[in-house]
Amino acid sequence: SVPFLIRLFPVLLTKFVFLNFLAFPFFVDLRRPELLLNNTISLYLPTEPGVTVGIWHTVPGSRGAEAQGKDHRWYEEALGDAHPVIIYLHGNGGTR
Repeated sequence: SVPFLIRLFPVLLTKFVFLNFLAFPFFVDLRRPELLLNNTISLYLPTEPGVTVGIWHTVPGSRGAEAQGKDHRWYEEALGDAHPVIIYLHGNGGTR
């Protein structure tokens, strides 16, 4: 009966393959990455009216001691130094 249901409702296949209705890890506030990862903060950028993108900024381990106890301003200034920036976009329906 499963192939028949998928044939009738193909959207079910994408829901169960990608599981985009689940937020994982469970019971974790992803707006506070400093609780999960060292030297990480969360920034929010407005891209267009009504749309805001959340970004985690993590400095490399070599700058970890320097980042201890710094505020958001220090992390924003760290984006403008000579070190390369790696952008990784990821998310699912429950966490983006």
